[in-house]
Amino acid sequence: MRAEPLLSLAAQVAGEHRATDVLESIVRGLAAQPGVALARIWLRGLGDLCEKGCFLRLECADHRECLHLAASAGTSKDQTEHWCSIQGRYFQRIPIGNRKLDIIGVSGRPILIQDVSQDKEWILRPEWANKEGIRSFAGQPLISRGKILGVMVIFSRELVTEQDFGWLGMFANQAAVAITNAQAFEALQQAQAAEQKRAGELKQVIDLAPLHMFIWEADANVSYGNRAAQEYFGPIPPKPPMEFLDLVVHPDDVQALKSGIKRAMAGSESFEMEVRMRRHDGEYHWFLYRLNPLRDENGNVIRWCGVRTDIDQQKLAQDRTQRENLALREEIDKASMFEEIVGTSPALLAVLSRVSKVAPSDSTVLITGETGTGKELVARAIHKRSPRASRAFVSVNCAAIPRDLIASELFGHEKGAFTGALQRRLGRFELAEGGTIFLDEIGELTPETQVALLRVLQEREFDRVGGTRPIRADVRVITATHRDLPASVAAGTFRSDLYYRINVFPVEVPSLRERKEDIPLLLRYFIDRYASKIGKKITAIDRKSLSLLQSYSWPGNIRELQNVIERSVIVCDSSEFSVDESWLSVRPSSSRPLREDLVDQEKERIEAALAEARGRVSGPSGAAAKLGIPASTLDSKIKTLKIDKRRFQTS
Repeated sequence: MRAEPLLSLAAQVAGEHRATDVLESIVRGLAAQPGVALARIWLRGLGDLCEKGCFLRLECADHRECLHLAASAGTSKDQTEHWCSIQGRYFQRIPIGNRKLDIIGVSGRPILIQDVSQDKEWILRPEWANKEGIRSFAGQPLISRGKILGVMVIFSRELVTEQDFGWLGMFANQAAVAITNAQAFEALQQAQAAEQKRAGELKQVIDLAPLHMFIWEADANVSYGNRAAQEYFGPIPPKPPMEFLDLVVHPDDVQALKSGIKRAMAGSESFEMEVRMRRHDGEYHWFLYRLNPLRDENGNVIRWCGVRTDIDQQKLAQDRTQRENLALREEIDKASMFEEIVGTSPALLAVLSRVSKVAPSDSTVLITGETGTGKELVARAIHKRSPRASRAFVSVNCAAIPRDLIASELFGHEKGAFTGALQRRLGRFELAEGGTIFLDEIGELTPETQVALLRVLQEREFDRVGGTRPIRADVRVITATHRDLPASVAAGTFRSDLYYRINVFPVEVPSLRERKEDIPLLLRYFIDRYASKIGKKITAIDRKSLSLLQSYSWPGNIRELQNVIERSVIVCDSSEFSVDESWLSVRPSSSRPLREDLVDQEKERIEAALAEARGRVSGPSGAAAKLGIPASTLDSKIKTLKIDKRRFQTS
């Protein structure tokens, strides 16, 4: 066996692209070498013929893997038989681990038997070897990139020397590379064929969709637009995406759309926007334009999928509704300057004057006042008279959200950020983007959330819970509280830097006791509202009831007044409005300030609940549950009122 023919054969098989062609070329080329009776290649594979006629199945210890005969070439001594088939009873499968082929295929160690007559234990069919005059056996492992692919063997009628064996080993290395390359090429061809098939099927599916759908490659080259899009735009010369947008998008919308797309593609994010797009007849329709990244298993963007939904009818209906609402709002404004903020007292007019001054700006506002005074109405009035009036107004009661969920509620969370976070959730700040967020009971925020809110106010950005990148926030913040925040700052339960940041423009809403001259106007307002709801006609107000309402201290402020009036309207049987005196507990005025009385009452109730709960704050039997407030709120109140809850604990 000479080196030159083997080198020539190695060059030949390297040019083949199909694995079967490579294997056949190898064994035919080896079988053509002087003295070679038979050349064969076995490749490692899964066990598949164990119960279907494997000749050596009883010798197989592990049926999961074996050597598969992949190629065969040779001729009998008398030239009457050609051993080119890989089918048959013998040696179609070779078990792993006990015979010479197995040793080569497992260990990767080549084996040379120069005289098979002296090593008959290695020959499974010695009668065949004797008949064919087989003198030597040579087996080489096929190894590529550190992986044993299989075994290449020859049975020779001439002596195979050590030098021949060395040349055969070098050829085996080249053959293994050729087999690996051919297998990789076939796998690539199969993947490409499957991809083309999937692409064809996808094209058929999206052509049936009534929506406009299009696919961009990762570098933003259009690869396909569906039939609905083509029919809408008509014949347009092929253009890059951004040039195409210049042709079909309304001039007032095109720059904003292109900027949004560029930002989304730079950040590999989804994007959507409402735009007007020109139909083939020149008419513009409103579309919801969406662009979403398609990623591979590593998260890399491989394509962009776009969808355009025709929302022209919805926009027309929306515009009509907005015009109707604007007309209705103007009509309401004529009757009441600030919608549901009813009254003409000096104390209220002073508040409305401050609202009018701060509304056009973007300053942060802190609204203070007792519970039930209408702090949210003031916040809404500021929003409605601001440049952000057309965008969202999002209201959040910080005291009504559990301590562990407040950060997720405000800033959102990513999928898997915590147990139960099954999908990404947008927070209230994202929902309020471009508009106003109203944080009621700001004094109830946890220290961690206070830090996050301070970051939003100072840097105009935040992170979702479990997120890894900051999100910009274009939101006006209005806060409110009934607490004495300076006292909370002094007690260490509220950050001083956050307090100064939210207290840019303070607005104090007066209690109903401070604007009793507004009670008759409020009374008529609420009577008309609730009477019209239930179909009653009330034309007069009992004087005694009016006097009673004006003399009452109203600890619950306007909210309490509203509830009393609604109840009275429901039970009223005549056209004259009256109030049951038992509903109001008129108490003599105290010489102490009202705030001190209320603090003492609150402290007494909390201490009573703690005593009943034996000092426990949270849990079903805790003091918070007995008082009907969140445990976080009660903890904050205990600190503010300087209550020692340990003295109520019992062993």
